[in-house]
Amino acid sequence: MWSGNLKNALSSLRQSRWRTTFTMLGIIIGVVSVVTIVSLGDGLKRQVTGQISRLGSNVLTVRPGKVDGRHSSLSNLNLYSYLAPSTLTQNDVTSIQNLPSVQTAAPIDFVSNSAQGSDDESGDVFVAGTSPGLWDILHEQAAYGSLFSSDSSTDQQNNIAVVGSDIASKLYRSINPVGESIRINGQSFTIYGVLPPSAGSLLSVTGADLNSSVFIPESAAQSLTNNHSNILQIFAQTRSGSNLDNSVKAIQQAVSTSHNGVNDFTVLKQSDLLAVSDQLVGTVTSFMSGIAAIALVVGGIGIMNIMLVSVSERTREIGIRKAIGATNRQILNQFLVEGLVLTVGGSVIGIGVAMLINFLLRLYSSWRPAVSIPVIILAVGISLAAGILFSIAPALKAARKNPIDALRGE
Repeated sequence: MWSGNLKNALSSLRQSRWRTTFTMLGIIIGVVSVVTIVSLGDGLKRQVTGQISRLGSNVLTVRPGKVDGRHSSLSNLNLYSYLAPSTLTQNDVTSIQNLPSVQTAAPIDFVSNSAQGSDDESGDVFVAGTSPGLWDILHEQAAYGSLFSSDSSTDQQNNIAVVGSDIASKLYRSINPVGESIRINGQSFTIYGVLPPSAGSLLSVTGADLNSSVFIPESAAQSLTNNHSNILQIFAQTRSGSNLDNSVKAIQQAVSTSHNGVNDFTVLKQSDLLAVSDQLVGTVTSFMSGIAAIALVVGGIGIMNIMLVSVSERTREIGIRKAIGATNRQILNQFLVEGLVLTVGGSVIGIGVAMLINFLLRLYSSWRPAVSIPVIILAVGISLAAGILFSIAPALKAARKNPIDALRGE
């Protein structure tokens, strides 16, 4: 019976190919949207988790505002802390560096969002001041040239910069612009090194995409901003063998003293960073996936509308089938199968398109989508549910037609 219904459904859909194609388009778009967005979210979560894990468990992060990384529930995630102005200062960096349990302290001091190279100027740049200890903390090495270090002379440090791979290609049309000049806030710097391409993002441990970043020594950053620090966070690498909890307390005490007893900052351990990043990525992914799922509902409504039209057009066919003995259930199953064929066909094509998009993103961008079987099952399950739900009304309308009235219809 089901095989016969399937043959009839395919035959009916072939007779109106264009209408079938556009009906399936809603399901295709919905499946592509859900699979791609969730895959991007999972891939981003893996990238950020990998970056945080690379830091090591002995690296602490000090951020302005109160960020609760101890609980995993979304209600405990204070998103406003990411929008608040920075309360961290250079004195905090010095206080942390002077602690006996801290080996290295490195700030991320935001300077500007624009830079000018030899071939172009970009307003989509993350320019930050930092200390040479950042490279050891991030375990970064230069792809070309060198990274500025504490061994460099003071004069040289004030005039050098390390750029990301995207900056090199965009502003210089080159993968190795070492020795070229880059202008930041009207001051010229010599490119000292180029970072290797990374799977960075705005949710990376530095708070910026390393590929689009320019790092200059902290002394130069202070000079460009007239000593007005905008420190987004401070990394503190503790000494080997030191107690991590005691180090957290020591940093909290030092920064609190520097802030006159005001605790307008947060000290995060590696586990806290992972919790915060998971919450943030999960929240954004869930929100965007919910919006994408609306496309599946729209696709289901499209299937219902087209099938209602189909029922009206095939009134005489329904009457003939009932006249020769077809039951209401058989008519109902026939139109349900047609709805399922549209849904399944759209889901299969949508998965194929989503896989192609994910492949192209991996090939031509720094994004690394992570397609998983549960994501595919979820998208297909939602689309099938939408297809069945919105096929019921047309199928019931067809099944309940009076055979005499149906035979009179044209």
